[in-house]
Amino acid sequence: MASSIGNEKSVNPVLRISQLDALELNKALEQLVWSQFTSCFHGFKPGVLAHIEPEVKAFLWLLLWRFTIYSKNATVGQAILNIQYKNNLSQTEKYQPLSKHQKLWYLIFTVGGRWLEERCYDLFSNRQLQSFCKIRHYINFGAGLLKLCGLVNFLIFLQKGTFATLTERVLGIRSVFCKPQSVRQVGFEYMNRELLWHGFAEFLIYLLPLINVQKLKLRISSWCLPIASLSNSENTLATCCKECSLCGEWPTMPHTIGCLHVFCYYCIKSNYLFDMYFTCPKCGSEVHSLQPLKHKIEMTEFHV
Repeated sequence: MASSIGNEKSVNPVLRISQLDALELNKALEQLVWSQFTSCFHGFKPGVLAHIEPEVKAFLWLLLWRFTIYSKNATVGQAILNIQYKNNLSQTEKYQPLSKHQKLWYLIFTVGGRWLEERCYDLFSNRQLQSFCKIRHYINFGAGLLKLCGLVNFLIFLQKGTFATLTERVLGIRSVFCKPQSVRQVGFEYMNRELLWHGFAEFLIYLLPLINVQKLKLRISSWCLPIASLSNSENTLATCCKECSLCGEWPTMPHTIGCLHVFCYYCIKSNYLFDMYFTCPKCGSEVHSLQPLKHKIEMTEFHV
């Protein structure tokens, strides 16, 4: 019953960008699965998977093939984008699922090919015998020839829009939409709002580097806090010396900028290097000279 329903479904061609997006999603999933698997061995001795890494990867890709291509005729990336494989060797235009032979050959070309490439590289990388060098030369020549064929296939794919990979072209499997794609109706009000928001965001990105945020913050804090008196009495100086005018803590290596207020050396130095027009947040005085405080500050006064 299911096969008869599947045979009645019409096929819809897939855009080139959708096929390429499906391939990128497949690569991202493989990287995610491998990273999650290797994280299970962080507590083991380093390099425990180095000798059997090609076999472990092949086993993981075999599991992915079993629950994607073999059972659903689609990879994970294709399933996300509403795409699946069609048997293009059939004479009918109706949807035909992949045959078992096509699925097995897909496994051999993808999983087996990558395993063979990685394992042969490990076997012949450290061999110095002449016979092994010849075999490695033939393997490298074959790998280069396959990559050249893949490049030619990709150029043909860009022109015709079918068979994104060389494996699909050899096996005669084609990407089609599972369901007819409906046309999206987007209202002008939504589009205008999106355009307005993007324009405003670009304006803020252009404007923010031109604003001195540090100076603006200090100016706002000076407005919120009461302005200190400008008298030269010793009581006023003793009161101002109990805390840094920037961080509000007990001043470390207290320094002055020419007014009655005291700053930590690192606070005033960092702000002055950031803004050469720095002014005191309490009284608005400019930096005339950065000098260490000559008066002694007693900690007992702070505790009292």
